Amino acid sequence: MEKLTKEQITKGLEVLSKQEDGKLYTHLNSCVHCGLCAESCIYYQAFGDPKFIPAKKVELVNSIYQRYNSNMGKIVPFLSNAKKIDDKVVLAMVDSLFGGCTMCGRCVSHCSIGVDIAYVIRKGREMLTEMGLTPASLQKTVDTAITTGNNMGIPTDELVETIEWLEEDLQMEVEDDEAKIPLNEKDKNILYTLNPREPKFFPLSISAMAKVFYAAKESWTLSTKMYDITNYAFFSCNNAEAEIISQRMYDEVKNLNAKDLILAECGHGNRANRWEAPNYLKKEYDFDIFSSVELMAKYIREKRIIVNPKLNSERVTIHDPCNLVRNGGIFEEQRFIVNATCIDFVEMKPYGYDNYCCGGGGGQLSMGEYNDRRLGIGKIKADQIKATGAKVVITPCHNCVDQLIQLNAFYKLNVKIMTMAEIVADAIVLDKKELINASLEINQNT
Repeated sequence: MEKLTKEQITKGLEVLSKQEDGKLYTHLNSCVHCGLCAESCIYYQAFGDPKFIPAKKVELVNSIYQRYNSNMGKIVPFLSNAKKIDDKVVLAMVDSLFGGCTMCGRCVSHCSIGVDIAYVIRKGREMLTEMGLTPASLQKTVDTAITTGNNMGIPTDELVETIEWLEEDLQMEVEDDEAKIPLNEKDKNILYTLNPREPKFFPLSISAMAKVFYAAKESWTLSTKMYDITNYAFFSCNNAEAEIISQRMYDEVKNLNAKDLILAECGHGNRANRWEAPNYLKKEYDFDIFSSVELMAKYIREKRIIVNPKLNSERVTIHDPCNLVRNGGIFEEQRFIVNATCIDFVEMKPYGYDNYCCGGGGGQLSMGEYNDRRLGIGKIKADQIKATGAKVVITPCHNCVDQLIQLNAFYKLNVKIMTMAEIVADAIVLDKKELINASLEINQNT
């Protein structure tokens, strides 16, 4: 790293010195460094290094804050552990806040006095980003999304070609030449989004959701202009760049005059677009936004699609994405879906709001610098999966899918990783005779 400039330091301090940010002041001054958060953190559990204790990460941010924003820190810095910004301090912060945290929020729920540790870490990342110290691989992902419209840099013609052959496969599967995966159609009930990992690496998850829409007789479309649900600026904590990405999604909903925006299976994508974007954009949405998980649960409840759980006979478990469950509160819907579409479901321990992060969150999957660390913390999730005896791990997040696939190979778990759409699609009954029988069975059970 090149020596810090005065301009860099000034920009960084401006982030921590905003007078209106009473939340940061409150949480920095509330932490008593008791260390009760230690065991909640997968980094500390995996490596045992005190620097990964969440309270230590708070202390890093607080040491800078106190040095420049408190009288004690300015006059007698040694009494408050106040530190000047220098090369050594910021390197430690980059390693800890970017390379030692997925911002999963588990530590927050384990803090005895409610310190929002994840928020403090976000402000620390924001400071480092303003200083131009975002890990290069993470920033490249953001830059690609801004310049090309998606974080994988997929050309439009490549996307269209993928959709065209997926549509042909869908028609063969449902035995209907009229089955479509519509593109850029206006005035539909739903504008559906994708994680770019889907057309690039997991195209069958697109056809799975298309099958769900077909069975539900839904009015929907994809956009080739703006379909990327992800917003990696949420992880770099560059609010200006996050706003650009969110604005594009908003504009495309309006351009196509869609009634609802349905967000694909991506934990941070749901958080960034549904709950954080109004903060970036400084306006409320004038259309409805739902997760595809919520939508599929609604279809099943309303019997717009008929599913037969006997078609998914292997033991399954659910991995709960942090941003969707702990931070977004979407918990019951995926369990309703799995219970409706599978015959042998077992929970991980712990699960739900207390579930362990898979290790791929917080931008970790994009930061190759920390791959060894990412796989190391993933052992906790691998051990969770092993303990269930499940043959299939279902998760409503493509970011988690990617991490779990890597853990599956690295720890030789010998399991199948699936999305919610895939498990639902496999259970859908379309044959008229089977449809009647399945409907009768459902009615008898209810």
